[in-house]
Amino acid sequence: MSVNYVKNYDQLICHGNRALRREALDILNAGLSCADPERATHALIRTEADKTLWIGDQSYDLKKFKKIYVIGAGKATFPIAKALDDILGSAITKGVIVSKEGQEGTLKHIDMRLASHPIPNEAGMAAAAEILDLAAAIGPEDLVFACITGGSSALLPLPVSAISLEDKKIANRLLLTCGANILEINSVRKHLSLIKGGKLARAISPEAFLVNLTVSDVIGDPLDYITDPTVPDTSSFEDARKTLDKYDLWGQMPPSVAEYLRAAPAEQETPKTLKNRMENHIIVKGDSACNGALRRAQELGFNTMLLSTMFEGESRELGRTFAFIAKEILMNSRPMDAPCAVIGGGETTVTVSSSVGTGGPNQEFTLGAALEISDAGSIVVAGLDTDGTDGPTLYAGGIADETSMRRAHEAGVDIFASLKMHDATPALLKLEDAIITGNTGTNVNDLKVMLIR
Repeated sequence: MSVNYVKNYDQLICHGNRALRREALDILNAGLSCADPERATHALIRTEADKTLWIGDQSYDLKKFKKIYVIGAGKATFPIAKALDDILGSAITKGVIVSKEGQEGTLKHIDMRLASHPIPNEAGMAAAAEILDLAAAIGPEDLVFACITGGSSALLPLPVSAISLEDKKIANRLLLTCGANILEINSVRKHLSLIKGGKLARAISPEAFLVNLTVSDVIGDPLDYITDPTVPDTSSFEDARKTLDKYDLWGQMPPSVAEYLRAAPAEQETPKTLKNRMENHIIVKGDSACNGALRRAQELGFNTMLLSTMFEGESRELGRTFAFIAKEILMNSRPMDAPCAVIGGGETTVTVSSSVGTGGPNQEFTLGAALEISDAGSIVVAGLDTDGTDGPTLYAGGIADETSMRRAHEAGVDIFASLKMHDATPALLKLEDAIITGNTGTNVNDLKVMLIR
């Protein structure tokens, strides 16, 4: 069995379909293990006694670099920085990274700042300004590693002067709850920032050697959406305005944000090209957890199907879709025979109206499935946010089986009402089906697993 990331493992297998739940959690753990950024960094980078630095198959003479810097932000940035700390040690001149509050661990040669996610705070803004200042000090003979991973949009909030941090928080909250996908959300956030959309790279001397090390949490692994402060941007002010048009957000946005995006100052457009000497390495791809889960399911003897790694849209509806596939398999052996494992991934969303409870996309996915698998057969469905925090909660996701509806009725939990109110967390806690991992150290696309016996 892989590393057990699930802190409440024993609780989750003490009721319901216990044997199948144990296998589902084993598969989730295997998925997370295959998305380990620290291990991936060590696999990519090494040094030799003669001061040779290897990045993949390419070697560099460390003695030719005057100084070495490490900068970064994100939910999977600490493990990358820790690996660099181990590999380079005292050769690092200075480093500053920003991690999400609650990140455990220490670094010897790199300073770590903590900030809030998903809503930015003052600590993040101060850290962003510090990193931008450090970038400006990087000279033409220097080497800089940029460790930008998912979550950096909230952890590096440095709004343009026309917009306050409070207004940026409101804008962020609206974008996260309107149903927009991450590309649409970031097209707006990048154009409200002094550091995103390639502007951090632009502050670094173009003659310096910039090495981007990133972990993807975006479908298709587009560089300018997973390490956007340090690569050229493909989005524009026009894309940002289209997002506000599409989701009818103009009237809800703070006036400063709406006015700024309408004015679209040319000097604040994000750079479409950069002069930097640069290498880009996606050390962990967005579908890594799905692929790891698939391999473990095969080892456990399941017939397997990787349904898609590109799921978007409403989370609870995807949960119902998984349940309908389960019924088709059990009743008609289509598209495969049981015992089987159906794996999926992507970045689904929750569209929130005025009535909001507590929950997240993977929790809603799980409850959506629970509605449809009641007494259908031996089925377990689980949804997991790979960073360990699903939505603005401390829970990674949830697990359900064919007994969930019956147990909910016995516990006085109305799953349908919980979904309607976007209040999935209390329901899962009452059923003892909320998955707790804490900070996993990675942040790839969400992982969905369905097992059928």
